[in-house]
Amino acid sequence: MSRSRNDTLQYIYTLCTEYERQGLQLKGKNMPLRDYAQFAIMKFMLYIADSDRVIMDYEVDIINSCLGFNLTREYVTGFVREHRISADAIFETMLSLMTVFINADIQNEAENGSTSLMLLEFLDELGLEFITYDGKYDDRQTKAMAALMLRLKNYRSAYLRTWRGLAKNKIDPFKPPLPDNPIERMETPAGVPESRQSGENEEEKSEEAPAVPQPEEEDNETLEEVLQKLNDLIGLEKVKEDLNSLINLLKVHKLRADRGLPQSSVSLHMVFSGNPGTGKTTVARLMGKIYRKLGILSKGHLTEVDRSGLVSGYVGQTAIKTKKVCDAALGGVLFIDEAYALTANTGSNDFGVEAVNTLLKAMEDNREDFVVIVAGYPELMDQFLDSNPGLRSRFNKQILFEDYTADELMDIFCSISGKAFFELTEDARECIHAFWEHRVAQHLPTFANGRDVRNYFEKALTNQANRIATMVDVTDKDLVTITKEDVENIELY
Repeated sequence: MSRSRNDTLQYIYTLCTEYERQGLQLKGKNMPLRDYAQFAIMKFMLYIADSDRVIMDYEVDIINSCLGFNLTREYVTGFVREHRISADAIFETMLSLMTVFINADIQNEAENGSTSLMLLEFLDELGLEFITYDGKYDDRQTKAMAALMLRLKNYRSAYLRTWRGLAKNKIDPFKPPLPDNPIERMETPAGVPESRQSGENEEEKSEEAPAVPQPEEEDNETLEEVLQKLNDLIGLEKVKEDLNSLINLLKVHKLRADRGLPQSSVSLHMVFSGNPGTGKTTVARLMGKIYRKLGILSKGHLTEVDRSGLVSGYVGQTAIKTKKVCDAALGGVLFIDEAYALTANTGSNDFGVEAVNTLLKAMEDNREDFVVIVAGYPELMDQFLDSNPGLRSRFNKQILFEDYTADELMDIFCSISGKAFFELTEDARECIHAFWEHRVAQHLPTFANGRDVRNYFEKALTNQANRIATMVDVTDKDLVTITKEDVENIELY
């Protein structure tokens, strides 16, 4: 990193310390703002580095030099592989930092200049220097960064417009105390599965990881608010019906217990069967929170793993590895994606069966404060339940997540684009809806429901960024509008 950008980074760190002194803090992140800024910039660089699916030694060296870390390529590769830094995940990470800087500009009336704009310009220049370090452009990295920066710039513009509206109506935004965000947060929209790693685990460091600061999530929602999130999900009507029946059963079960009445046991472990991208992880996360609000679980957090997180390649290590995961999930929900992979290979050198046996013991030993949800394709999950006599009896509640319809996929796309402050032209809307009708009718084995929507949206943003980059005079309207040109030639595989 050049000397000038290093000076800017140090100035950003100084501002973070000053803003905390002024009482400006991250929402839901229990860590110093300066540490979070360092963490966010690290993820920003890792996201760019991984956009071409190959992380080079020199990229790791740049990250270490820039941020003062001593990361190895092996650690960085493992971190990216385990945490899957998606476009939405890095956007949310940068959004938290950006919001503090925008609030600071407003509160201080930009006496130090627009520090939020400075932060954007710093990221732009840092990303460009990072991409071109080897003397050439990488098209995938460039497009990924362009789409991310456009979303951040759109967010800043919309945020400031909201504050100007408050000022115009003579509303003092700082009395009562300054909110962290005066407009709705751009969270993962209802009906769209979030990144495979849960919010609680997404930025959790591994056992061998160096000391990189990790943010924590606060939970101050009421039971009614969490239930509303479940019922507001796009589609999934049968899923919501089944889960609401279970929740009502648990409410009555708790009332009987409170009044000293006899009661039968209720199994909380579940099978979520369905194709990819149907919202299984999102619903599992909500169920953990609901169980906590009902007093069934002490924490309600979600721990997500697949076969690789439970099974070791060495004799005697799988039980230890699985037990460690179960211990981390105590008080919450352990979500095992593609659980059938644990028993798909029953050869003598496979330790998946050992993981299942260890899991069943943990479920028995911790039945009062531990819930396991296993997920995967319907047919394969049936085979999984039949692979061990103890599985079907413990997972006696199966929830089927059906594929989304074309109308529901369109609703999801509109939800994503709307929460990111994008508008669709009428011909763009017609083109997008036609795409989902064709996509659903094809019955492709690669169809990924909500994940396809997310990928389609990211490609639309890239196309929009490429179109706008050729324009001479760019208006605010241009920045927030997706046209037919941006979406008509998109292909998904």
